[in-house]
Amino acid sequence: MFFSTSLVLLTLFTRFFGLNWGNGYFFHPDENNMAYALSRLSWHNFNPHFFAYGQFPLYLSFFTFGKSIISLRIWSAIFSCLAIYVFYLIGKRIFKKNNYIFLLLLIFNPGLIQLAHFGTTESILVFVFITNIYISILLKQKFKFKYILFAALISGIGIATKISAAIFVLPILLVTFSPFYLILTLFFSILFSPYSLIAYSEFLNSMNYEISVATGKTNVFYTIQFWNTIPYIFQLTKIFPYVSGLSVFILAIFGFSKIDRKIENLKLIFIPVIIFFLYQGQLFVKWTRFMSPIFFIFPFLATFFIISIKNISIKNLLIILCILPGIFFTKQYFVSDIRVTASSWINNNLKKNASILTESANVLDLPLNNYHNYDVLSYDFYDLPANTLPPLLDYIIIPSRRVFMNQTKGFYTALFNGSLAYRPLKQFTPNNYFLLNDEKAEETWTVFDRPTIRIYEKQK
Repeated sequence: MFFSTSLVLLTLFTRFFGLNWGNGYFFHPDENNMAYALSRLSWHNFNPHFFAYGQFPLYLSFFTFGKSIISLRIWSAIFSCLAIYVFYLIGKRIFKKNNYIFLLLLIFNPGLIQLAHFGTTESILVFVFITNIYISILLKQKFKFKYILFAALISGIGIATKISAAIFVLPILLVTFSPFYLILTLFFSILFSPYSLIAYSEFLNSMNYEISVATGKTNVFYTIQFWNTIPYIFQLTKIFPYVSGLSVFILAIFGFSKIDRKIENLKLIFIPVIIFFLYQGQLFVKWTRFMSPIFFIFPFLATFFIISIKNISIKNLLIILCILPGIFFTKQYFVSDIRVTASSWINNNLKKNASILTESANVLDLPLNNYHNYDVLSYDFYDLPANTLPPLLDYIIIPSRRVFMNQTKGFYTALFNGSLAYRPLKQFTPNNYFLLNDEKAEETWTVFDRPTIRIYEKQK
């Protein structure tokens, strides 16, 4: 009983503590887009005029801009906790008395912790996907109409959250092809996201744009990192080791050979995961969040390996190594946001009336105070012509890795090797890395909530 209570408390703590990250500044563009859509809603008009996502998460958070983002984060944390409960139900069938290992690895999964703190749609989608897998297990055991009804409700919520969640009907269809289930799913998706049908032309235009970006037909600055990337290899090297933690990722590889194939229902878990990975992995854009519904598979596989270890001391050591990345990741919620810390240092150390060159098209500018009369130029480095330089001002501030990791022109090379006569003045690096350098991951893993900030000073 005590151990179960501890797992519940750990889940709540890792999901809800630090939801106010950013110190009142909202650095996540998707959160801001959803908040702006919320600001368009009123009791007389429920059309958000925003269709990158469905209306379901918006209707859950019907407040002012600042409060709406916190509300979105609260709902994200709630759905993350609900997903952990469904994982518990599945793990109880698969791992039995060793289910606590699976739960610990999920509770301290860095990727799931991060998503719980983002006021976006991913925690909902994780919940929908794993719930449909669990319902498919129940349906295989015994067909009941209430399971079909509940699956349709959950699937409808998923599609009303994001249209791409239509793929989440697959676990149910693997067990039973029920036209009634599909009709009910369509009904609930329209019920929870009605303006996707009412404002169909707006919805269709938005979907055409999102699809063209996802497939690479439309080039935008925030997808440059995916040029010349190899499908599936990119996710296996730039996403999964980071969101799982290196220890879990490695043990998951060895866990393949330790799977007990006599366990029932494993196919209902692996087939949807494999199909999801094959479909999403081949897309041009490979953002971390696109893989979030299958983050759980690495803790799942790692658990098989850990329970195969007979030596208790070694088993406990492996569990500790597996949860350490999550503990290190959670450290960021105990300290001030790194951009606020950097801004405070800049205000106290850079000379007054200084000219500062920084990057546009990044996330948001650092929240610098105005009383020092800094002349800040946000320069668009994506449109920097070849063999040219931007204005060389007193200081250069690089607020994240987003631009220079994707910039093929020589400005950053010259800056970093000293050719521009700038010296590194200060660097702010998150202190939550564990074994891996997170700047090497897919960029959205760090740029929204914990970027590394570099400050350079011009030499006399």
